[in-house]
Amino acid sequence: MARWCYRHRLVVLLLWVGALFGLGAAGSAAGTDYANVFSLPDTDSKRAYDRMTKAFPQTAGDTDTVVWKVDEGSVRDASVRSRIEPALEEIGAMRGIGEVTDPYAADGAAQISRDGRIAYAQVTFAEQANAVPKELIEDVVGTAQAAERDGLQVELGGQAIARTQEPPMGTAELVGIVAAAVVLFLAFGSLFSMLLPLVVAIAGVGSGLMSTSLLSHVTDMPEVAPLLGSLIGLGVGIDYALFIVTRHRRGILRGTDPEEAAVTALNTSGRAVLFAGGTVCIALAGMLVMNMRFLDGVVIATSLTVVLSVLAATTLLPALLGLLGVRVLSRRQRRRLAVTGPEADETSGLAARWSSYVQKRPRSVAALALAVMMVLALPVLSIRLGATDQGNHQESQTTRQAYDLLAEGFGPGFNGPLQVVVVEGDAAGLASRIESTEGVAQVAAAPPANGVSVIQVVPTTSPQSEKTDQLIDRLRDDVIPASGTEAHVGGVTAVFKDFASVTGERLSYFIAAIIGLGFLLLLIAFRSIVVPLTAALMNLVAAAASFGVLVAIFQWGWGTELLGIGKEGPITAFLPVIMLSLLFGLSMDYQVFLVSRMHEEWVHTRDNARAVRVGLAETSRVINCAALIMICVFSAFVLSGDLEGAMAGIGLAAAVALDAFILRTALVPAAMHLLGDSNWWLPHWLEKRLPHLAVEPREEAVPPPSEKPADGPASVVHGFVRTAEGEPVEGAAVSLLSPGGRRLDRVLSLADGSYILSVPAPGRYLLSTEDASYGSRARDVVVGAGPLVYDVELAEVSAADSEDEVDAVN
Repeated sequence: MARWCYRHRLVVLLLWVGALFGLGAAGSAAGTDYANVFSLPDTDSKRAYDRMTKAFPQTAGDTDTVVWKVDEGSVRDASVRSRIEPALEEIGAMRGIGEVTDPYAADGAAQISRDGRIAYAQVTFAEQANAVPKELIEDVVGTAQAAERDGLQVELGGQAIARTQEPPMGTAELVGIVAAAVVLFLAFGSLFSMLLPLVVAIAGVGSGLMSTSLLSHVTDMPEVAPLLGSLIGLGVGIDYALFIVTRHRRGILRGTDPEEAAVTALNTSGRAVLFAGGTVCIALAGMLVMNMRFLDGVVIATSLTVVLSVLAATTLLPALLGLLGVRVLSRRQRRRLAVTGPEADETSGLAARWSSYVQKRPRSVAALALAVMMVLALPVLSIRLGATDQGNHQESQTTRQAYDLLAEGFGPGFNGPLQVVVVEGDAAGLASRIESTEGVAQVAAAPPANGVSVIQVVPTTSPQSEKTDQLIDRLRDDVIPASGTEAHVGGVTAVFKDFASVTGERLSYFIAAIIGLGFLLLLIAFRSIVVPLTAALMNLVAAAASFGVLVAIFQWGWGTELLGIGKEGPITAFLPVIMLSLLFGLSMDYQVFLVSRMHEEWVHTRDNARAVRVGLAETSRVINCAALIMICVFSAFVLSGDLEGAMAGIGLAAAVALDAFILRTALVPAAMHLLGDSNWWLPHWLEKRLPHLAVEPREEAVPPPSEKPADGPASVVHGFVRTAEGEPVEGAAVSLLSPGGRRLDRVLSLADGSYILSVPAPGRYLLSTEDASYGSRARDVVVGAGPLVYDVELAEVSAADSEDEVDAVN
């Protein structure tokens, strides 16, 4: 497929452009129909909602609030009424406004506070908040706030009003893309290479968002679904393309033809991308275990965006590689390739030095990394799930000001009243009992309809207060059963409480499902019990630490105002499920990329220390670069204007940073060094029954023609391993490796330091010597027709010797 896309690049490009324009046109014509469906089956709030909808069919429109306050006097003063009443009349006359309730009307006394300084009017639109034209909302806000004067404050709240405070569409995505572009340019040093992952990610996310908007007409799709889809789509889309482009560039630098380099890159890293994308989708599908309608739309939107991002990386990317050819390299790299020829496959620099350091000090590295993660995880012990509302908006926003004014004038509970739906029994008697209940500020019973009565209960505490949750439990467990009536407690506050309760109850099943599935996939891929077990434990540690960061920022309020994301409050109830799905999927990506290289080395050398060292040295730079891009993309969603989006962005950015820079770069390799060969243990009976799954086939290094072993008789390399003082070294591991890195023979030096290695044929080889006390050394050797005598001195490498001596990692 990669070769076909490469050769038919114009056809592939036209298909993608046509698909994007077609989806865009269809989406523009159809519009969106997002709906937040928080109700849960078999909960008290759901039963209350069902009874209310039958007895009191709701109006189609969204109801928002205009609140005003005077510094002195009363809102009933003629000077105040002369400014407010004309504004309310003008709003009521606007096309698209259904009704405006006036506190100055005969039945509007309840809309004025007891001290007479605060009043409110309710504005009912003809449509739901998402369908109301933004121009109409802006006219309402402008008309109401035009009535302000010194000593008269006018604020507005509600779902429709909140839309006027949203930043321009795509702001968060644009900032994330720009930040990712900077990282990519620094990593590649080439404008074209920088653009490739961005174009692929934009194509995947764009098609995913437009498809999501169309699907909102046929299934319940929450408002946060497209935001989360773009968040995860940008992250994985850029990362997947980065992995493939990195492998493609490396192939060209080794002297491979661009077409063959692209095919090889897709057949290696592309296969890993398919596997990684599949695991992300499976982790996302784990949310279905929660049996919550609200999450179904999130699963569809995010999974669809991931699938389209993978499709773009495996079809559109090879077509773009075909257009660029060798221009995927920077000018300096192209000049060096023309002058000096292909590069050798070597790993050096900081990554190799860090890998060697981890090997030498695995206990201290593991202990420090684990201590950092445990400290960051401590706040998670106080996590409280709930719902955010306009009381969590920034203080400067009119919705937050309206929320605070209503709380000041009518009590904290006014912003989240409860509805007690009485189906059978004495509603008046129940209302009296509720009124005398601790935690109740106000009770108002509406006239019955169709045999159903509704009692509105205003708590003394805010909707997010734990005391409000306790009041709901008190009504359900004590007050209502004692009254002898059949009644249910509903309302937005009760719905979110039930949502948080159900989430907490089912979260353990969800975690068990995604961990079990991840364990099974890694077990099949790496033929090991310990590797997937280690990955599962590390994922739990990363999740705990990232939620600890989330609690500290959003629940404890450490920096919320500084970050411009409003007031602290509980963690949104559905966020742990979404974050865990994304986190486990993304962690699997990094684990697969890291351990697949280690497993590849283990299969060919059966040397765990070398496998872990080489795997970390060769993959840590790409993993860290990919993680840095994701951090930029996720962090940018603080600018989305959506508190849930900001929570998800910061939480995932923290999770990726901790996962890539601490777990995969330090804790995982250190643990694997400590575990030794047991990393790769698999019972023989299980080995026979497991299916074979090749995540990423080995890409054999092709040595330059001058280094290819010639045909000829087998021979040997022999000699002594000594210290700089001439003392023999016993037990040093001496290995003979092919130019491509495959181990051909391995022995331990004897008591006198002697060793002898078998050589298959004359040619150039790599002789590697490792010892716990002296470290590792490796050097090229050329074997002729006869045996080669070569003595190894384990000492510090001098400047003169360093020219033709290389680190054992290479």
